[in-house]
Amino acid sequence: MKNKALTMTIVANMTSNYGEGLGNISSVQKVFRNGKVYAIRSRESLKNAIMVQSGMYDDLEVVVDGATQKKVDENKNASNCRALEGGYMSTSPTTKIRKSSFYLTDAVACNEFINETRFHNNLYLASSYAKANDIKLKEEIKKSGLRPYQYEYDNSMKQYSITFDLDKVGVDVNYDTEASKEEKILRVKAILDAIENLALVVKGNLDNAEPLLIFGGIGDYKTHYFENVVRVARNELDITEDLKRRLDNGYRVGILRGGNFENESDIIEELKPISMAEFFSKLEEDVKEYYE
Repeated sequence: MKNKALTMTIVANMTSNYGEGLGNISSVQKVFRNGKVYAIRSRESLKNAIMVQSGMYDDLEVVVDGATQKKVDENKNASNCRALEGGYMSTSPTTKIRKSSFYLTDAVACNEFINETRFHNNLYLASSYAKANDIKLKEEIKKSGLRPYQYEYDNSMKQYSITFDLDKVGVDVNYDTEASKEEKILRVKAILDAIENLALVVKGNLDNAEPLLIFGGIGDYKTHYFENVVRVARNELDITEDLKRRLDNGYRVGILRGGNFENESDIIEELKPISMAEFFSKLEEDVKEYYE
């Protein structure tokens, strides 16, 4: 078991993140595919959330050298600093680049985007300020600080993939150093634990973004192996022969039972999925076996 990759394609419910706002109007990030518009949570946003929740950013240090960047030197590098596992570019004193040992895709909605605009204001706060400062709210709106705002809202089933190059975890060729096998196992496990119990926050919304359906495992393919064969539309998985064949190459499928998919009974009958807890437990055992 050498020169292999851990790959997973995950379907989960989550809120989209937002692009640049215009005044008091915020728009969700979107992509255009196959003649339709889909809401997304960007790979950068998703990766940051996973790194924070996993505790991998607990030892993060930043410096400013033209731009804000992660601190890197001979004493603090990817072998002994978990925050650098996701990659870095250091420009001081010379430019050094260490790519991430794992890669994420955008989390793209399974169904096309339908605009749901939400309208809000800060009426309670403005009313409290007006009362405390003897301001007539209806006549002196600007003085009270009353402001309306609106934003597009999307919370939907989304699909994303993550792939680890297991032989690059904990390795920093810039400083010719490498983490112990115990540290490598710990890092991969921390990220897997975060994905299994992922919680996301955006604009005051707390998402339970745990996987509802997951395909993957450790294999020879250093790519998002299931990205092109997992298709969910209208809460129904398209169970194709190509999907079945790829699962036959030593990979597993896990499901969170609860009627999240219209054809859940077909998924169970044809793909024989295991529980989500068992999926991650077996995957962690595989990771430990790989490094040992």
